[in-house]
Amino acid sequence: MTERDAARRTAEVIAIGSELLGSTRLDTNSLFISEQLSSIGIVLQAKSVVGDDRDAIAEHCSGALTRAGVVILTGGLGPTDDDLTRDAVAQVTGLPLVEHPDIVRRIEERFAKRGMRMPEVNRRQALVLRGATVLENANGTAPGQWLDHHGRLIALLPGPPREMRPMLAALCAGPLAARAGLERIHRTSLFVTGRSESHVEEAVQPIYAPWRTAQPPIETTILATPGQIELHLSLSSADPVLARQTLERAASALAEALGRDVFSTDGRAMEEIVGALLRERGLTIAAAESCTGGLLMSRLTDVPGSSAYVVGGVVSYSNDVKASTLHVPADQLREYGAVSEPVAVSLAEGVKAVTGAQIAVSITGIAGPDGGSEQKPVGTVVIAMVDPSGRAKVRTFRFPGGRTQVRFHATQAALEMVRRHLLFDESPAR
Repeated sequence: MTERDAARRTAEVIAIGSELLGSTRLDTNSLFISEQLSSIGIVLQAKSVVGDDRDAIAEHCSGALTRAGVVILTGGLGPTDDDLTRDAVAQVTGLPLVEHPDIVRRIEERFAKRGMRMPEVNRRQALVLRGATVLENANGTAPGQWLDHHGRLIALLPGPPREMRPMLAALCAGPLAARAGLERIHRTSLFVTGRSESHVEEAVQPIYAPWRTAQPPIETTILATPGQIELHLSLSSADPVLARQTLERAASALAEALGRDVFSTDGRAMEEIVGALLRERGLTIAAAESCTGGLLMSRLTDVPGSSAYVVGGVVSYSNDVKASTLHVPADQLREYGAVSEPVAVSLAEGVKAVTGAQIAVSITGIAGPDGGSEQKPVGTVVIAMVDPSGRAKVRTFRFPGGRTQVRFHATQAALEMVRRHLLFDESPAR
C-alpha cells in the first residue's frame, strides 16, 4: 500500500457542541463511528471536541484535513445561531452554502404532520455546501452532507445518535467503502485477570515485538481496566482467511505465555464466561455480599438466561443479618471481625444452606473511603467459595483504588475464583 493510499484510509472525528465540554454530556458518537470505520478498513487516528465557536471549528477542521483522508464532524447542524458547523466548513473549503428548496419542503412537511408551522430559522438546515451530496434524515430535521474536497472526504452529520447512525451507515456502504478498497481491519482480544499491566507486558512483549515488522504486521495494544488487563491484536488485510489464521496463531502464543490467567479469548466478559461454565456443568450459584452490596449478583444476572444457574443472594451488610439470616456464629464476629477469613467461609456456607445452591460465594471487606485500620486498611476484601462437596476456598485481597474500583475488583476476583474451580478444580480444602 502506498503512503497516499494509507493516508486516504485514516480518519479524524470532530464532535461539535459546547455542552460536550462540560461534565453533564458525553460524546458517545465517536465510539460508534470508530467501530463502523474500522469494519471497512478505515482507521480513526484522532478525535476532538470543540465548542460552538466558528473559528475554533474551522481551525480543527483545517488541521484535520492536513492529516486525515476522512474528516467527520458531528453536531452543530441545528437551526439556531450557535449551530455553526456548516458555516465553519464553508469557511475552510471556500465553498458557498446554497439553500435547497426540496430540503425546506421536507422540513415543512415534517412540521405539518405534527400540526405545526415550520419556523423560518429552520431554513438554516437546508443550507448545503456547493457540490456536496445530501444525506437524508428520516429521524429529524437536520440533513447531513458530504463532499470530496481535493481528494479528502468531509462529512457533516447531526449530533443525536438516532439521526447520525443511519447516515454513517449510508456513508460506510457507499463513498467510504469505495475509499477503503479491499483491505479491512481484523481484530481479536484476550482478557487477563490476576496480573498487573506490567506483569502482562513482561510476559508477552518478547513475543509480540517481532510482529510489528512481520507481513502483515500485527498491532498489539495492552489496556488496563478495573479487574482485568486487555490485549487487543489487529492487522489490516484484504484476505480475511489469512487475517483470521494469523491472529489466531498470535493469540494462541500470547495465551500460552499467560496460561490460566487468560479468561476470555472471544470478547465475553467474566460473568458470561462463568455463567456458561455453570450452565455446561449443570450447577447453580448463590452469593452472600457485604461490601459489594449485590454487585456480584447484578453482574451474574445481567447475562440473559442466567435464571438457569443463579439461585439467589443475600446482601448481608450488617452483622445482625450475617448472624440471623446466614447463621454466622456470633463468637466469630466478635473474635475475628466481619472482614475475616472465618466469617467469609461462614457466610458462604450460610448462603449455600439457605438457598440450596451447589456453589456459594461470599464477599466481605472494606471498600472505603473510611472504615480501614492499620491491620485491615481500605481495600481489604475477603472472598470465600464453597463447592458442591462442601469444600471451601478463602483468600484475603488488598485491592487498589476508590470505593467503586474496590467493589468491582472484589466481584471480579470472586468470579475468577469460581472460574478456576470449574476449569481447574483450584479449590483445595481448608
